[in-house]
Amino acid sequence: MSRTLGAIMLVLALASCSSGGSGKAPKELDNACSILKQRPGYLSAFKSAERKWGVPVHVQMATIYQESKFVSNARPPFRYAAGVIPMGRLSSALGYSQALDGTWKEYQQDQGRFGAKRTRIKDASDFMGWYMNTTRDRNGISLGDARNQYLAYHEGHTGYARGSYNKKSWLLRVSGEVGARSDTYRQQLATCRVRR
Repeated sequence: MSRTLGAIMLVLALASCSSGGSGKAPKELDNACSILKQRPGYLSAFKSAERKWGVPVHVQMATIYQESKFVSNARPPFRYAAGVIPMGRLSSALGYSQALDGTWKEYQQDQGRFGAKRTRIKDASDFMGWYMNTTRDRNGISLGDARNQYLAYHEGHTGYARGSYNKKSWLLRVSGEVGARSDTYRQQLATCRVRR
């Protein structure tokens, strides 16, 4: 009995270690200027996506904050059977943008970017630009409307069109927080001393 318990504990310990490591978030996530000072490569990636797709830097940053807290290798938590046996993750979401496997493959094929990785900020921000442009085209949501872009990002284009978010009070609250964070980041970016 104790060997079985020991084996289960070992499996759980190994599973908990798999999502940590090199993908640590920057500090002071409420301060856009601090984030960009700590990770200079982020600004280059965000500006590149803004030039290519028109999605403002602050909208990208607010969405990434909500999706992954700027952790490059973020994944959804595991599901457990009987509270102890790992049964896989809640979804295939991965990386800064938390793009699902199928949506990421669609992006790679559409853009011819087969080497793009969800754990690389430049690729994740380009993906977000591509996705949010599709949202604008399909759902008529402005690229600067972080709240509604987030609703469509979470629910998918068809789910947003159906209004599936209206039955999820928690999601409406979260999307409001994304919109507020986007406004805060916009104001901060206008005053900080990072190269824009």
